[in-house]
Amino acid sequence: MPLNAEAPPPLDDRLKETARRRRIMIVAGEASGDLHGGDLAREILARDPSCDLFGIAGEKMRAAGVRAIVATEDIHGLGLSELASTIGRTIGAFRALRRIIRREKPDLVILIDYAEFNLILSGTARRAGVPVLYYITPQVWAWRRGRIDKLVDRAGRLAVVLPFEAELFHRAGERVSFVGHPLLDRVATVHSREETLKRHGFPPRARIISILPGSRRAEVRYLLNPMVKAARIVARDHGLEMALALAPTLTQAELAEVGRTDLAGIRIVERDTYNLVAASELALVASGTATLETALLGCPEVIAYKVSPLTYILGRMLVTGVDFIGMPNILAGRQIVPELIQRDVTADKLVRAAEPLLSDTIRAETVAALKALREKLGSPGAAGRVATIALEMIASRTAA
Repeated sequence: MPLNAEAPPPLDDRLKETARRRRIMIVAGEASGDLHGGDLAREILARDPSCDLFGIAGEKMRAAGVRAIVATEDIHGLGLSELASTIGRTIGAFRALRRIIRREKPDLVILIDYAEFNLILSGTARRAGVPVLYYITPQVWAWRRGRIDKLVDRAGRLAVVLPFEAELFHRAGERVSFVGHPLLDRVATVHSREETLKRHGFPPRARIISILPGSRRAEVRYLLNPMVKAARIVARDHGLEMALALAPTLTQAELAEVGRTDLAGIRIVERDTYNLVAASELALVASGTATLETALLGCPEVIAYKVSPLTYILGRMLVTGVDFIGMPNILAGRQIVPELIQRDVTADKLVRAAEPLLSDTIRAETVAALKALREKLGSPGAAGRVATIALEMIASRTAA
């Protein structure tokens, strides 16, 4: 050892330092969960950089410092029949995490949505004596409300993101917290409408109809063709320009291969969805997180939902607690934007739903309703609030 080198700390001290390292398993099995999990991971590490975060993680979580035992993109799927191609990997992922929980007993398990998988995993954690924080709870208000009691019993804390969910879990008492919706921190523009038009080669006074056909191949397969046909008709009859917001989970080659649709004359916009939507007159949007993002940007939209016949039939049997499929309408408690489901997702019906949104009166009413919707979702800072809850749970466990 060089004469000027510091001697390493005694072995006992090094073992104590290792023992203080907090090990947190985070599980997000879908793209939206990965997005919010990434924000949460950054907030946790900002408060305690020594934490070891690991679990099921997608690109966003990995970039934020989460070690991926399993990659999110390897196991997620759309609907029940489409899950067939990933079911083996999903079962393998569950078994791997179950072994870790039983053998290594992390300090905390954070579960982000991903209903069935995470609900079962929460039972494993509870039996192993590992505390569970559920962030973005499954949509039990839409289907299988019997799971409410399971969630309350298995989770040490519940961090809910919709204002009415806290009442659903009222039996949890102070263990349930409305933390606000994490999209409030995410959904924002960085360019003006004029700048966005210029950046993507539109004329200065262009009016745009945007197409958001989904982030997964199955969604694109069912929705792209009718959306493109409808957009062409609306653009032709009302003097609009067409744009397609390409999800980061897809490439242009995959879009062309899966969609099997002529995209001539449509500008494909990558990694600038929020600015594009905010600059648009209206949007045709696949049901899912994008419908709420579009609403938060104040853009009138038509929501479309179409899956395989088997998935739809099974879904109809299970979903009984809501009258709408689009989150803007669910939150508003009424239809503030049109939504089309399954067989109704045709070019003609999309056109008939979209055209009224171009009238001055209906557009103004819709924009006002979307603004009111944003105010219901709390205040920014959800990930920071959840990070605080997570570290408090670990601290209280250590103190006990």
